[in-house]
Amino acid sequence: MIVDQAEALEYIDQLRVTIPEEIKSARRVNAEVERLLEQARAEAEQILARAQEQATYLIEERELTRQAEEISQEIIRQAESDSAEVMRGADNYSAEVLSGLEAEVMRTLKTIRRGLELLDDRRAIPAEPQAETEEGELDEYDQSGTTQPIRG
Repeated sequence: MIVDQAEALEYIDQLRVTIPEEIKSARRVNAEVERLLEQARAEAEQILARAQEQATYLIEERELTRQAEEISQEIIRQAESDSAEVMRGADNYSAEVLSGLEAEVMRTLKTIRRGLELLDDRRAIPAEPQAETEEGELDEYDQSGTTQPIRG
């Protein structure tokens, strides 16, 4: 194969003209790719930073929620304990008051029984005849001169 020198030189001239343009075009494409990659990296870093901030926020919020739940549980436990203590105190006070009331009622009941016994004893003794008053009514006091009325 024989190559025509003029034709080969023409191809070389065309290559000299077109190759630098292709190189410039490739460099422009390369620069654009680099710029897009840098922009993508920056956006990725921003997204990652926001995600980390949100994760931190959620973790802190979750921790605050957990702490609030612990505090509320402690408040409930304390309230239940205080309530039980108040109930015990109220029960003890009620028992004391009722015991005192029972003792008072028992003393009153003894007094009532003694009074009834005394009345029963008086009823069992035969009464002396009562003197009539001027109007013909019975004297409410016995002849012995005591000032206690005779009942029954």
